[in-house]
This record gives sequence, structure tokens and C-alpha cells, in this order.
Amino acid sequence: MSQNVRNPLFGLVLLTLPLAACAKPAADAAPSSAAVTSAIAQSSAPQIVTGLPDFTQLVETVGPGVVNIEAKTTPKKVSRQQMPDDEEMPEFFRRFFGPGFQMPGPQSRGGTSAGSGFIISPDGYVLTNQHVVDGADTVTVKLSDQREFKAKVVGGDAQYDVALLKIEASGLPSIRIGDSNRLKPGQWVVAIGSPFGMDHSVTAGIVSGIGRNQGGDQRYVPFIQTDVAINPGNSGGPLLNTSGEVVGINSQIFSRSGGYMGISFAIPIDLAMSAAEQLKKTGKVERGQLGVLVGVVDADTAKGFNLPDTRGALVNDVVEGSAGEKAGLQRGDVIRLVNGTAVNASSDLPPIIGAMAPGTKVRLGILRDGKPKEITATLTALTEDGLAAANDDDMEGGSPGAPATATSDILGITVADLGADARKQLGLKAGEGVRITGVDGESALEAGLQPGLIVLQVGRAPVGSVAAFNQQLRAVKDGDVVMLLVRAPRGGTRFAAVTAGKD
Repeated sequence: MSQNVRNPLFGLVLLTLPLAACAKPAADAAPSSAAVTSAIAQSSAPQIVTGLPDFTQLVETVGPGVVNIEAKTTPKKVSRQQMPDDEEMPEFFRRFFGPGFQMPGPQSRGGTSAGSGFIISPDGYVLTNQHVVDGADTVTVKLSDQREFKAKVVGGDAQYDVALLKIEASGLPSIRIGDSNRLKPGQWVVAIGSPFGMDHSVTAGIVSGIGRNQGGDQRYVPFIQTDVAINPGNSGGPLLNTSGEVVGINSQIFSRSGGYMGISFAIPIDLAMSAAEQLKKTGKVERGQLGVLVGVVDADTAKGFNLPDTRGALVNDVVEGSAGEKAGLQRGDVIRLVNGTAVNASSDLPPIIGAMAPGTKVRLGILRDGKPKEITATLTALTEDGLAAANDDDMEGGSPGAPATATSDILGITVADLGADARKQLGLKAGEGVRITGVDGESALEAGLQPGLIVLQVGRAPVGSVAAFNQQLRAVKDGDVVMLLVRAPRGGTRFAAVTAGKD
């Protein structure tokens, strides 16, 4: 089998010349290959990355503070269903089982789940993921020296996915707490845990990104993204910096196959420790709430609202009676700063606000009509109620006679007046909104407009009738971006950017 041989230095092919040819070059001769190599070396940029890390000492130091967690759920009999009376029992059952037979009721499935955790104090407090111990009847913590303890679940929080456990022991090896706010992409990090039950497995990688928002129930967590190999059983284990300090709790992976694909997520330790302190004191976690629904600022939105760029969180709606309403926030405002911290995207806002305690006063830097403004809000406690969704079972109510309609050729939509009954069903106030009854404009379709949506505002101007809608569009020209505040019949309000122009 042939083999290609390359010189490890720059991959250059070395030529062997006769000795005589190397004796003494003429004054005008070309420089030797050695001189060329030397010149290249001298002109190269200095190395930024030097050497590969050795994590052995880190693992030896920190490893004893990492634990294996076993959570058991015992099957529970839910109910028993008695068979019919002897007269009603089918002949087959009466002959085979005899009278009075009872069918066994359904049972809940039991089982055992395994995860990881780490000791945060010598007196036995342990941090892990809430999903590791959720619903467990018994939780066992196994130390690196093979000792096992029954653990008490002090409390857990599903939105942060953090749980605090307590074992009755003292003098335990705890892990130092680091500062997740100082993490930067490219920084080395190490995970220790029990993937697939293999205790104290070590994997390493780098920070791929920070402040990643997963949305949904965990929209309050600015996740740390890494390429550290994380698998089932790693959940709840520590993510460590090269100083051996825990900077995150390994929580989840992104996968299309169910296996590791190089994208892992960890909960920042500052967030987890804040939750742990609250769980220790009160058994629950409280978050601040501003009371606004926000959306993305894209290029069309920036043009429509006269914004300098796409940074910030667009206020789509303000909850009645909320901290945001009391502070004077309005639909169409763009929040760009919270206490001096930049809000670059709408997903940045929930973690920033949620990490603050109810009652905290915050300074909000906003843009309104393209002009900067600062307002102060006092946060309330977060609730999950949100805006009440309107019932869409019957949307045809209204005043007697056919409602007034109008077609906007320049936007490619048709709207109609709403009657009192329809507004009541939708949860709208008197004189609020017009309904979209038809959409045929390309830009309107791309913006997600469809029949049944309610237009509440054109730009920052409220509209409650077809006449008011037409009035706001009189000055619109081809190429203008018009911002329509629309609400779905079952709730949910957002701005839609529609570029004006006849198709």
C-alpha cells in the first residue's frame, strides 16, 4: 500500500541537493530553502492558542464533590373496577372467575431514573435538575466514596429546572461556586457526571455561546451552550471552568436523533444559586414580572417604527394593571435597556426581568416613535395567567345589519366592523378593533395575516372602525412599511409589518 509522506513543518517537500551545490552560494544566488523556512517562521503571527489542557488535577480536586442521584417512583394502584352483578356478568366470566370477581384497576407506572448532582455546602446541600427528581418517592445520593444517603427534596422549580436536596452528613467535599457572568465563547469547560450510569465520567469542550433562550416554560433561563458531550445521566451535574469552579448545571441537549450532536445546554450557576437560596428559605422561587408581551424587531419593523436598527424587544401588548402599564409602557415601544443592561433581542428580556425579585425598581431605556425615553417600573410577582384568551366559538355577532367593510388595495387586505356582541366574545373594549375578512396581498400573507385576526392599531394609532382604519392609511405610499397590531381570536397580540404596494 502506497503512503504519502509530508513533513510536519508547513507540509513542505524537502529536496536533497548534491553536496557541491551547497558549498558556497554566489552573491546573487537565490536564498536556500532553510533561509526561506526561517523567514516564514519569523513572519508568522504569534500563536494565540498554546498547548492542550490537562484536566487530571481538576478532576482529582473537584470529582469528590460530584454525586450520582437515583430517583425511584413506586407504582400506585389508582382504582379498582368491580365487575357487574352476577345477573349482569357475562356467562364466560361467571363460569371462569366465579361471582363477585373484581377487575384490577389501572396502575401508575413506577421506575427508576438516574442523574447527577453536586455538593454545594459541607453540611449536605446538593444541587441537581428538577426533572431528575420530579415525582420521585425516594431519592438516593451516592458519593464518590460509595456512601449512600437518602435525600430530602427541599424544593424544586420547573422553569429553572433546578432542585435542592439535603442529605444528613457533614464535612462533605463541596464544589466552589464560580461566576457564570464571566464566561466567554471559546473558553474551556469540563463536565463530570454519570451518563448511562457510568459514575464520574469526564468530558470537556468549549463554551459555544451564552444567553441562549429556549422559549416555552424555560424562557427565563439564559442557557450556556457548549459542545461538551452530555448524555442521559449527565443531567444535574456540574459544568466547570478550568479553575475547578462550577459555572453551570448541565441540563439538556439539542438532538435530532436522540443522541449527542455537539450542542449541550447548561443553566448558569448564578441563576441556579439564586433559586437554591429561595428554595432553602421559602420552598419556592419568585420572579419579577413587567407585564408586557414582546416580539422580535426585524428589518421591516425597524423601518415601520423608524428605528435605527433591529436591537431590542418590541412591546406587542401591555397587561392591564401590570407594572408595565403603571410605568407608562405602550404598544409599539421598543425596550433596549434594563438598568443599563442591553436588550439586543426580545428573548433577552424575560431572563433579565425574571431574575429580579418582585418589588424591584428598574430603569427601562426605550424607543418610542424612534426617540429615546427612560421610564421606571416596579416589578410585580410573576404569574402564569397572562392575557385571557377570547372565546372564538361564535364570531358572527354584531349590530343589526351587515357590518361595514373596506378593502385596502395598498395593503391587500379587507376589514370589517365589529359589533358589540363580537367585541364581548373577543374580550375587546367598546370601539376597539376591526376584523380582517380577506387577505390577498403578498406582503400581508408573508406577514402572517389571515381572516379572523383583529386589527387593533395602525402604527401607534388605535382603530375601532373601518372609517378609522381607512383614515390611518390615507397618507401611505407604495413602499412604506405599515405596522398593524393584530390579535388572534383566542388571544395573543403582535405587530405585523406589511409593505404597501399594489400587487
